[in-house]
Amino acid sequence: MNRRNPQLNRHGELIHLLSTEGLPRDILLHILDTAQQFVSVNDREVKKVPLLRGKSVFNLFFENSTRTRTTFEIAATRLSADVFNLDIARSSTAKGETLLDTIANLSAMAADIFVVRHSESGAPYLIAQHVAPHVHVINAGDGRHAHPTQGLLDMYTIRHYKGDFRNLSVAIVGDVLHSRVARSDIHALTTLGCPDVRVVGPRTLVPSDLAQLGVRVCHSLQEGIRDCDVVIALRLQNERMSGALLPSSQEFHQSFGLTPQRLRWAKPDAIVMHPGPVNRGVEIDSSVVDGAQSVVLPQVTFGIAVRMAVMGIIAGNEA
Repeated sequence: MNRRNPQLNRHGELIHLLSTEGLPRDILLHILDTAQQFVSVNDREVKKVPLLRGKSVFNLFFENSTRTRTTFEIAATRLSADVFNLDIARSSTAKGETLLDTIANLSAMAADIFVVRHSESGAPYLIAQHVAPHVHVINAGDGRHAHPTQGLLDMYTIRHYKGDFRNLSVAIVGDVLHSRVARSDIHALTTLGCPDVRVVGPRTLVPSDLAQLGVRVCHSLQEGIRDCDVVIALRLQNERMSGALLPSSQEFHQSFGLTPQRLRWAKPDAIVMHPGPVNRGVEIDSSVVDGAQSVVLPQVTFGIAVRMAVMGIIAGNEA
């Protein structure tokens, strides 16, 4: 395992996907290019390729999920893998079994890939340090830290609609402080050469260390999305908030909610994205979610191809 980046082997090849942070540009582009080849699988009458035939993929979701868990399951199935979804509430973790003991027991059942979502930041890294060399780990979201496949499907969506990242202005709006998606997007965008990445939100929901990542921080929605090519709206993550960081969701909407009128501040052909789940009428109006500039549903579709690409790539590399 590469000491500098545990996601890479000694040849610089991807063996785990834990974060977009630290991944070279060529690996990000390789994932996006591979995903582009898989998009057409959705249009086939038989939506399967044999790339992971004989492999076992275990989905371990210690937090709730709809889009991520389902698209990972679909992606693994379309790659012809055997897919196992662990029912956490009814597993031995409810009896006090540790995370690593759970992983060890599932590894003994011949697991090849673990897809892990966990409330604790760093949990997928811990697993990656303890699995056998032939076993791969994909982070499906850990705490407030990272959600790399969401970041990658966001990059795929942006490139699909807007082309070269080096000519774009992208605004990430909302609860950035608690958003693992925002962090993954920021690292991917800057690595891919996007020259103008803006983070927009109230001071209480914007981390203080973003300037060192090369992004522009705005506390005014009009300033933040003015002339942008891409607007990414984020959900208010009340479940991760401690203390009164906001007076109310209604007041947030009054200042930072994306409405058709406010969207006019962006470029006329700007696309609107959201990682889901959407809180309609809070961070974004229904008329924007369902409007002509929204690409929220295509994001979900592209997510299947991106997750197919990630699993296909890591399964072909050895530690």
